[in-house]
Amino acid sequence: MTVSPPAPAVAHLGGLAAQSRAAVLDRTEKRLDAMLDAEHSRWAAVDARAAVPVDAVGELIRAGGKRLRPSFCAAGFLAAGGELSDPRVVDAAAAIEMLHAFALIHDDVIDDSDLRRGKPTVHARHADEHRARGWQGEARRYGEGIAVLAGDLAFSYAGQLIQDLPAEARLVWGQLASELIIGQHLDVTVAAESLPDPKLARYIAKAKSGRYTIHRPLELGAAIAGDSSAAAAFEAYGTAVGEAFQLRDDLIDTYGDADAVGKPVGLDAEQHKMTLLVSLAALRDARVGELVQAAEWDGAALAEALNSNGVRAEVEHRIDELVDQAHQVLSTAPISDEWKRELAAMATSVAYRDH
Repeated sequence: MTVSPPAPAVAHLGGLAAQSRAAVLDRTEKRLDAMLDAEHSRWAAVDARAAVPVDAVGELIRAGGKRLRPSFCAAGFLAAGGELSDPRVVDAAAAIEMLHAFALIHDDVIDDSDLRRGKPTVHARHADEHRARGWQGEARRYGEGIAVLAGDLAFSYAGQLIQDLPAEARLVWGQLASELIIGQHLDVTVAAESLPDPKLARYIAKAKSGRYTIHRPLELGAAIAGDSSAAAAFEAYGTAVGEAFQLRDDLIDTYGDADAVGKPVGLDAEQHKMTLLVSLAALRDARVGELVQAAEWDGAALAEALNSNGVRAEVEHRIDELVDQAHQVLSTAPISDEWKRELAAMATSVAYRDH
């Protein structure tokens, strides 16, 4: 089997920095492919059923994706002077993608989402199989059980991939993984409470998305390279770009096109997610405040209210500010001019993407 080529993490692919990063990503795809094939063979030899969670992970990874996290890990490593031939950065980049698969599979269960990357989610597909075969028990619980176990398996694979990383890099990994999980917990809890708290919403966005997508992968790559001189710059850049990434995600979920996104849009409203976009609007607009206190949110009415009360424009302006901050940080970062340009292009691409 081969991994489907991922969608480009950034549009800029002309410079030497971008070419080096692309080379790491290409080796990462091969590493993922080899691991998934070996695991399928191992467990299929026991029983065909044993390979089901392996294949669930493989199908998600092979469906593509932007590979943003492996891309920023590779960028941090190479910008910090890492050797292109070092296999550890490939293991780390593959581990991050496995961790992402873990997060997506579980997140789809939490959000009751039926579609991911244009295909049925793990829990939805296996619930449908249960119904079609007329098996015993509840189809929904069966599908969710398969998804939970498949996500756990992806987490296990990620742990295997980081075993040979330096001690400092493994510490960064631990922070990355725990921030993701705690951020997701807070996201679920705040949604249940319908609590419009912009400060907490901003923290949740940073913890479960921004740090996990930009800051920690950069830091992880630099730690593997053994050069922490750019750590402060990577943190400031990653924090700014990470928040811009999550704000764009909020806008895409509210106003995006499901066909382009590859999953249903409007899920944040369905799940009562108190995103920064919604939290800001709920505090400034009584109509939004009433909408988010309802037992069932009206996604269309909420989107219209966000558009008409200026919050959408405010968020777009905030994204512009964050991208400017990131570019300013890079101007004095202790990295080469080539990598300053490449990371600036990556920041712009991430912040203004349409899916």
